[in-house]
Amino acid sequence: MPIGSYRIQCEATFCLGRLRSRGRRAAPRLPGRRVNTERPQPVALPDASSCCLCGGRWWPGEPNRGYFSSAKMASKRRNLSYSERHQKLVDENCKKLHVQALKNISSQIRNQIVQNENDNRVERKQFLRLLQNEQFELDMEEAIQKAEENKRLKELQLKQEEKLAMELAKLKHESLKDEKMRQQVRENSIELRELEKKLKAAYMNKERAAQIAEKDAIKYEQMKRDAKIAKSMMEEHERIIKEENAAEDKRNKVKAQYCLDLEKQLEEQEKKKQEAYEQLLKEKLMIDEIVRKIYEEDQLEKQHKLEKTNALRRYIEEFQKEQALWRKKKCEEMEEENRKIIEFANMQQQREEDRMAKVQENEEKRLQLQNALTQKLEEMLRQREDLEQVRQELYQEEQAEISKRKLKEEAEEKLRKQKEMKQDFEEQIALKELVLQAAKEEEENFRKTMLAKFAEDDRIELMNAQKQRTKQLEHRRAVEKLIEERRKQFLADKQRELEEWQLQQRRQGFINTIIEEERLKLLKEHATNLLGYLPKGVFKKEDDIDLLGEEFKKVYQQRSDICEEK
Repeated sequence: MPIGSYRIQCEATFCLGRLRSRGRRAAPRLPGRRVNTERPQPVALPDASSCCLCGGRWWPGEPNRGYFSSAKMASKRRNLSYSERHQKLVDENCKKLHVQALKNISSQIRNQIVQNENDNRVERKQFLRLLQNEQFELDMEEAIQKAEENKRLKELQLKQEEKLAMELAKLKHESLKDEKMRQQVRENSIELRELEKKLKAAYMNKERAAQIAEKDAIKYEQMKRDAKIAKSMMEEHERIIKEENAAEDKRNKVKAQYCLDLEKQLEEQEKKKQEAYEQLLKEKLMIDEIVRKIYEEDQLEKQHKLEKTNALRRYIEEFQKEQALWRKKKCEEMEEENRKIIEFANMQQQREEDRMAKVQENEEKRLQLQNALTQKLEEMLRQREDLEQVRQELYQEEQAEISKRKLKEEAEEKLRKQKEMKQDFEEQIALKELVLQAAKEEEENFRKTMLAKFAEDDRIELMNAQKQRTKQLEHRRAVEKLIEERRKQFLADKQRELEEWQLQQRRQGFINTIIEEERLKLLKEHATNLLGYLPKGVFKKEDDIDLLGEEFKKVYQQRSDICEEK
């Protein structure tokens, strides 16, 4: 038999014994009298005709079944069981020896298998270690070759990167140089500054027109909104009246439905409690029935022993009284619990009514506060719009005044620069004439001075007219040579000045090209956005309009025709 089943059977037997012996332990006894709860003991065998054999003792009330034949059979069984036990013991010892021998053989076989497996494992590990060493050497050689190859590739890549970096740096330097040149031209070019000023003025005109259009749109939207608000207020007033009536009807319906639901819930709760109480009573009746059966069994046993006592009767009467009191108490508890449930339902209903009243009061307060905030917000928005309008008007007047003042200052600055340039040009021409005149006078004075010096140096040596004429010719040739050298030097200076002027012209042409490119770039970037707001003088020639596309040209010509018609 399994241990678990045996344990369950023992526990069941133990519980049944305790249940049956509970009445015997709790049985009352009268004072001065002893209750005999012991089992009847077997007595000596009085007669073979009125008893039965059971191990040398007899039980009263059993029939006679043969005393002497039973004794002989018991003696034979004892002799037979002794020989069987001896044979069984011998067989068990043989089996144990056989099992022990098999276990020893099996243990030796297992040890030999383990030893063989250990030897195989050692050989396999040695072979694997040898393979690992060879693989490690191959991996090391491959790693060294790979490292050398990577080093060579890194050096080659580094050289290529350095070369590429130098080229990129050169391109970046040239690009940066060109960008700085363009930035310097943009900053110093009067034409580009004037174009930027005109574009800024066009943006201001566009923004001003947008602000005016926005104001008109806001004013129109405000009028529409006011009309819509007035209409919506009327509709809202009618809707609120309808909603209040509908809400009142709905609240009444909700209250009625709530009362019905509450009554239904109370009925369901009462029904559930009644069902639970009935179930409890059923279970209690079952328990009472079990207790009653046990009690009846105990009472039957007690009644056989205590038939002549009144103590048991009093005990039964007291128990019945206690049962009646317990039932009465249970009924009172159920009534009290039902009363508390009704009180709790009434309290919940009152609490829900208070909550609904509070919610309605809070909703009214919220609507009042919302209306007050709406009025205050509308007043603040109106004041802000008025203030913003005044600020915009002041800003436009200030911008117009600043623009006029800037245009006037620019015109005066341009006129002053033209006068200064003209004056500088006239001064340069006059200075050049003075320099030429001074050079001629200096050349003539130099010629005279040198002739006089040579004549003075050779005056003593000259003895006759022929030598004097020869010396004068030599002196004249020397002076002409000096004059020729000075003339060559003057021509070289003029040639250098011409080359510098040509270089300056080329540089100026490059600057003019940059100015033209930047001007066209500004026009392409901003002219499309400022179509209709560009002032006069933005386009220098008709080709500028052609560069901006056919659509721009078409719209620009239409606006020009409209302006001419006006």
